[in-house]
Amino acid sequence: MLIVGVDTGGTFTDFVYWKEGSWGVLKIPSTPHNPAEAVLEGLARIGGRNRRIVHGSTVATNALLERKGAKTALVTNRGFEDVLEIGRQNRERLYDLHYRRREPLVPASLRFGISGRINFRGEILEDTDPSELEDLVKKLLSEGVESVALCLLHSYANPVHEEEVGRFIREKLPVHVSLSHEILPEFREFERTSTTVINAYVSPKMESYLSTLAQKLGEGDRLSVMQSSGGVISAQVARREAVRTILSGPAGGVISALHLGRLTGRDRILTFDMGGTSTDVSLIDEEPIVTSESEIEGMPVRIPMIDIHTIGAGGGSIAWIDRGGALRVGPQSAGADPGPVCYGKGGREITVTDANLFLGRLIPEGFLGGGMKLRRDLLKAPFEEMARRLGTTPPELAEAILEVANSNMERALRRASVHRGHNPARFTLLSFGGAGGLHAVFLAQALGMKEVLIPPNPGTFSALGLVMADTVKDYSLTVMLKGSETSYEQLLDLLQPLTENALRDMEEEGFPPEEVRILPFLDVRYTGQSYELTIPLREDYPEAFHRAHERAYGY
Repeated sequence: MLIVGVDTGGTFTDFVYWKEGSWGVLKIPSTPHNPAEAVLEGLARIGGRNRRIVHGSTVATNALLERKGAKTALVTNRGFEDVLEIGRQNRERLYDLHYRRREPLVPASLRFGISGRINFRGEILEDTDPSELEDLVKKLLSEGVESVALCLLHSYANPVHEEEVGRFIREKLPVHVSLSHEILPEFREFERTSTTVINAYVSPKMESYLSTLAQKLGEGDRLSVMQSSGGVISAQVARREAVRTILSGPAGGVISALHLGRLTGRDRILTFDMGGTSTDVSLIDEEPIVTSESEIEGMPVRIPMIDIHTIGAGGGSIAWIDRGGALRVGPQSAGADPGPVCYGKGGREITVTDANLFLGRLIPEGFLGGGMKLRRDLLKAPFEEMARRLGTTPPELAEAILEVANSNMERALRRASVHRGHNPARFTLLSFGGAGGLHAVFLAQALGMKEVLIPPNPGTFSALGLVMADTVKDYSLTVMLKGSETSYEQLLDLLQPLTENALRDMEEEGFPPEEVRILPFLDVRYTGQSYELTIPLREDYPEAFHRAHERAYGY
C-alpha cells in the first residue's frame, strides 16, 4: 500500500510517501486561496492507486484565527445564554486599563435559551418544551444560521436533553449540529461551551474542504486527518469534530521527533519547527506533553493537544519599523504569494529569508531542491531603503533582522522548557522545517544546549510524522472522587465502559482488539485547587501526582 503524508503550511505544502520500504518526498508552494489545489497537484505528481492519505490541515485553524467560520448559533438553558461572553474572571493583560475582551464567536442575537434542566447527578428536574423547539427552529431559519452549538447544563452526566433537541434541529434544518456531550463530556460549563462553539464554527468549513478533496481523489484512496493530540482520525470524524484538528500540522512534527529520538537514543528533545509562516516548538521528555487546557485567541479549547507553542516567526516573516523607530519582525508573513522579495513574485517587503540570502547563508540555485531559484539582485534596493531609515548599513540591517527573529524564537523555546521547570541544557534541539537549520545553532548557543540534531529532509519532517502516526481516539468521563478513599481497582472499574467503547469503535475502523493499546489518564488536584494535572493512571498514582506537581510548580 502507498501511504502519503500531506502537510499544508502557509507557504509550502509538503509530501512524504512510502511504499514497500521505499521513501519519497515532495515540496510545492501552497495555494492559500484554495489549499486543496496544492494537495491535489502533489498527489497527482506522486501518482498511485488505493493510497492511504494522512492530511495535516490548516483549514480549521485559519477559519478560527481569521474569524471566517460558519454563521453559528448557541442553544443552551434559559438564563445561561451569556456564559460564553461572561467567561471566567481572569484577564489576558491584567494591568491594561484599556483592555477589551475579544468578541465571542456567537453574538448575543444568536444565543438562544430553552426550557429543561438536568442536575449534576444526571437527574431530570424539568423537561424540554416541544413548542419552544418549534419556535427555536423558526428563529434559526430566519437568521440564516449555518451551524448550531448545543450545550445544556450537566449533559456530561445525562445527555438525554441534548440528544432530543439535537435530533429535532437536524430533522428540521440542513445545518451542522455540535452536541457538547459528544465534543467534550466533562464538567465546567464555560470551557465545554467554548469548545463546542469552536467546533460548530469551524466544522462546516472542514466538512466542505474534505468533501471537495475526497471527490477528487482517486478510486480506492482513503483519507485520514491528523489530530492536535498526535493521532489520526478518519475524515468522517474530522468533518464532525474539526476542533480536534486545530494544531493538525505541527503535531506531525512532534510525532516524527519522538520516533527519531527513540531511534537515536535521545529521550529529551526540544523540537524547533521553523517554516515559512510560523515557528512551532514543543518539549519531549520521553513522551510529548499532551494538555487538555489550551487557549486559542483567548478562547478555551478543552480537547487533548500536544503542548505546542506557535509564534509568527518564519522564513516569510516581514521586517518592519514600528512607530517608535524600532525594528520588528513578524508576525505578518509574506506567505507563498507574493512571498519574500527574492522569490521574484512581486513581493516588496523584506523577510527573514531575504536577510539570510543577503548574508550568503542560502544558495540561490539550491532552494526547494533546485526547483526554485532565488534572486539576490532584487534585494539591493529594499535593503538600502530600510537601512537608510534606520541609520545603518544593509549588512548590519540583515544581521539585525536575524537577531530579532532569533530572540522571538528563543523566547518561545524558553516558554516550552524553562517555564515548565525543565533546563534546556539537558535537552537536544531537534531542528526541522524549511528554515530551521539556518537558526538552530544560534538558538542552541543562547539556551546553553550542547547538541543540535537535524534530520534528513528537514523541510518535510512534519509530513513524515503523518505517515508514522497511529489512529487515536479520546474518551473521557467526569467523576469527583477523593484520592484517599479511591483505590486503583475502583478507578479501573470506572474506566471499563470507556475501554469497551474504545475497543468497539476501533474494531469498526478495522483494528482488532489485540492491536489496540489503551492508555488511561487521571486529572488530579489538591483539595481547594481549581485546576488539575493530568497523569498516567498507575497503582501509585497519589505519589506520581505529588512528584508531577512538585516538578511543575516547585512544591
